[in-house]
Amino acid sequence: MPDRIETGTFLCLAAISGGKIKVKKANSSHITPVIHKLEETGCKLYVQKNEIEIQAPKKLKAIDIKTMPYPGFPTDMQSLFATSLTIAKGSSVIVENLFENRYKYTQELIRMGAKITIEGKTAVIKGVRKLYGANVKATDLRGGAALVLAGIVAKGTTKIENIEYILRGYERFDQKLKNLGIDIQISN
Repeated sequence: MPDRIETGTFLCLAAISGGKIKVKKANSSHITPVIHKLEETGCKLYVQKNEIEIQAPKKLKAIDIKTMPYPGFPTDMQSLFATSLTIAKGSSVIVENLFENRYKYTQELIRMGAKITIEGKTAVIKGVRKLYGANVKATDLRGGAALVLAGIVAKGTTKIENIEYILRGYERFDQKLKNLGIDIQISN
């Protein structure tokens, strides 16, 4: 069975970078809320039986998200969307209904120039023009992947510590990113 969060991660990569990709071996029925939210941001998605193609606009639109149990919007996609929305036009609101302390990664995004305010289970994200490379730390698996997305579009170089969080959840993540033309290195 395809990993729905990995599929969503690559769709968010296209969204934040203004790119176009096709994710093969994907089951769109497992990520229907993710697809709908990407469409709300202005992305065009073409869904076929086992693949999803996405074409992102130059600038994403701000949206609101509430995480919910399956089949609702997945909490594991919350950090990836939040990162994408850091450079969207306008202000977005994310409400995390499933887990406490799920916003640890936002402090690292703020170090990269993001404008994020946390109040309880709500994050308000005001889109900025640009993110900037910085030395940051992954605090968990999905938050770490979100920092990778931020680093890809940031001006300058981003170095992420604690990558073991990311590597345990994404098989050959760096190689898949390199296959998309992204300059990424893992160093010890």
